[in-house]
Amino acid sequence: MIQPVFSIITVTYNAEQWLERTILSVLSQSYPHIEYILIDGASTDGTLEIANRYASGITCLLSEPDKGLYDAMNKGLHKATGDYVWFLNAGDTLPTADTIYRMVKRLDKRGIYPDVLYGETNLVDADGRSLGARRLKAPKQLTWKSFRMGMLVCHQSFLVKRELAPDYDLNYRLVADYDWCIQCLKRSNTIHHTHMILSNFLEAGMSTVNRKASLKERYEIMCRYYGKLPVIVLHGWFAVRFYFAKWVKGRV
Repeated sequence: MIQPVFSIITVTYNAEQWLERTILSVLSQSYPHIEYILIDGASTDGTLEIANRYASGITCLLSEPDKGLYDAMNKGLHKATGDYVWFLNAGDTLPTADTIYRMVKRLDKRGIYPDVLYGETNLVDADGRSLGARRLKAPKQLTWKSFRMGMLVCHQSFLVKRELAPDYDLNYRLVADYDWCIQCLKRSNTIHHTHMILSNFLEAGMSTVNRKASLKERYEIMCRYYGKLPVIVLHGWFAVRFYFAKWVKGRV
């Protein structure tokens, strides 16, 4: 089998604190068929100095103003030429230097390269220290309907064939990646759980205002794909489960 090319895309803006470790985790991969794309939103700190330091290993480096995170991610998609696209934002890393090699080796044994590859995620803090596994575990079998329960697979541990990947919907400012993953899954015929940790995700936190806005956007997306009534019922169940868990915790 001809081994696939992975287009790994990093989107940055004033990310000098975290970018280097992301670049190094990509450039240190033992797997040779990687196209690394870095899209910067015209940073004003030392981000570009760091990127230029590793320019020989970056396939495409673009720095210009954009309309936000997902506009920059669309630029990355348009620059990609590999078989799969894979997004790692500044601060996110690949867990080991042989992560991609081991994943491809397992796929070679299966004799097929699926439309979507997904796996588990570890969380790290701003200093790169491990915070443990992500609370939501990747399901054994994933379909577009699985996401009615939320973002079950972290975006950084979700790879899709480039030919199937749509643009991000810029109508969503905070959770367009949730919509994007659903669209990718709807377009896919073969979806494979790698049973590997595919990324270390930077848990940077979110302001209360943005958290509320992101929940609102996600609710709109869920209604769009799964129907308003089922989503209302599902959120009622979420609320009951949350308050029951809180009550039990208070009695311990």
